[in-house]
Amino acid sequence: MQTKPALAALAALAQESRLATYRLLVQAGPAGLSATKIAEALNLAPSSLSFHLKELTHANLVTPKQEGRFIYYAANFETMNQLLGFLTENCCGGNPCTPASGSSCEAGTAGASA
Repeated sequence: MQTKPALAALAALAQESRLATYRLLVQAGPAGLSATKIAEALNLAPSSLSFHLKELTHANLVTPKQEGRFIYYAANFETMNQLLGFLTENCCGGNPCTPASGSSCEAGTAGASA
C-alpha cells in the first residue's frame, strides 16, 4: 500500500460513525449488510449513513453490491490487511513480528532493559 491510500483509509476511519460502520461490517463477514440493516443497528439516519458509506467506499474499505433494489455493503478485508501491513512494515527495527501478538517486539528489547 502506498501513502495516499493509507491516508485515505485512516481518514475515513477517524470518525465515530464510520468506524462503527466498518466494525459492524467486519462482524457481518463477506456477505455484508444492507444499508437499512446498518442504519438500524447503529441508529443512524439514512442520509447520514449514506454519507459515511460513501467515504468508506471512496477509501476502498467497503464494497457495495447491488442486489435487486437493495445495496449490500461488505468490509474490504484486503484493503485493511494492506493498511495493517503498511503500518507495521518497519516495526521492531526490521525484525519480523506479527501485529496480532505484539510480544515479538517486546521480546527483543526485554533483555536490554533488565
